[in-house]
Amino acid sequence: MTLTDDYLAAAADRGPKPAELHAAVSDAVAATSYWGNSLSRPVFLEREPLAELSTDLEVLFAAITSLPERLYGGDLAAFARAVGLSEVQAKVVVRGNAKAPSRFGRADLYRDADGFHLLELNTGSTAGGVDNQMLNRALLDLPFVKEFVTEHDLVFKDTMAELVQTIIAEVELADERPFVVIVDFPDSFPQLEPQLLKSAAELAKYGIDATACSVDSLELRDDHLWLDGRRVDTIFRLFMLEDLHKPGALELLEPVLRAAELGHVSIFTSMDAELYGSKGVLALVSDEANRHLYSEQELVSLDRILPWTRMVRPGPVTVDGERRDLIEYAEADQNRLVLKPTTLHGGQGVVLGWQTDAASWQQQLAAAMDSPYILQRRIDPTPELFPTEDGVEPWVLLWGAFLVANGFGGLWIRGSRELDGAVVNLATGAVSTCCFHER
Repeated sequence: MTLTDDYLAAAADRGPKPAELHAAVSDAVAATSYWGNSLSRPVFLEREPLAELSTDLEVLFAAITSLPERLYGGDLAAFARAVGLSEVQAKVVVRGNAKAPSRFGRADLYRDADGFHLLELNTGSTAGGVDNQMLNRALLDLPFVKEFVTEHDLVFKDTMAELVQTIIAEVELADERPFVVIVDFPDSFPQLEPQLLKSAAELAKYGIDATACSVDSLELRDDHLWLDGRRVDTIFRLFMLEDLHKPGALELLEPVLRAAELGHVSIFTSMDAELYGSKGVLALVSDEANRHLYSEQELVSLDRILPWTRMVRPGPVTVDGERRDLIEYAEADQNRLVLKPTTLHGGQGVVLGWQTDAASWQQQLAAAMDSPYILQRRIDPTPELFPTEDGVEPWVLLWGAFLVANGFGGLWIRGSRELDGAVVNLATGAVSTCCFHER
């Protein structure tokens, strides 16, 4: 019996109905990453799979962040171009790189009978879901949930607390209570403003004076950044590398980059952080040509967590130990493959082979050839059951595991009722929940 089995059995007898649970947590999850909604129960994770996941994420992070030095002699611009970044993005990455890669990010994974398997790694401060602990706390106000958690000695990671500790570890803060501004681009800030201001208020509980604004609200004066007459110590960056392709983007960011280069403001996370989240990086780690870079113990973790992934390039690739032409393989095994752009987020540009007719799949492959795209082998996640008003129903879960300065930094879960492996995205109907796990 798993923790989930125990919970479902107890909930069927005396647990809260979905409507009761939603009513109890609705205020807590309003204007958060949950978009005011939640699944009908938390998810649970036992000690052993959590330990294995934590180990595998550490190995993967070390593997990807060592690639610029191991393969490109430390040339960050060459590495950026190799994994799918444009020239504009590569220049900004080099201009705004940190001494060491940021340890803040979120791995998105499916889980099957063999464990967790990575779909993508969202590195940097743009990774959403850091306010996930708000649902954990709200659920503990329900007597049934609190009793279950206490009886099984379960805990949860406060991701926002871990985020603050990561900021402290990576950024030279101006004083004991620095002024941190969460900054996004003008086109997306108005929609996100309520959520960002709520997150800023939450950060105050951890000793950080924070607010949020659009990047065009910042003023460069005396080589320092100012907002409403206050000097900014740290920029919490929500603008992304893909934003650099918007009209006027470089001009908007120039004051931030200038002040950072002079050491008058810190950027969390630095501009190079997202570089390691390019799906092209996963293709380099997955490629058999680079296996000699890692120890046998590292390869055990990498093979376990990372599915077969390759850049879309003409020529032969190794598939299950055999050399095959990439296009011939992609066409023959279409139902087991996904085509993804290397740097876009939120499911943009993703083509699922098993949901695409053969002619369209061939056209998409041809268009992606020698462009910033990868092919990745499909993962079939094992659905989990969630209570309904009169029974249970299956959901496919996308597990978001945070990596922070201290290691594992908590979980944010999104679920979909599309069981055939469609992209799990809040914008297309996914619903989130939180996790309680064994110590």
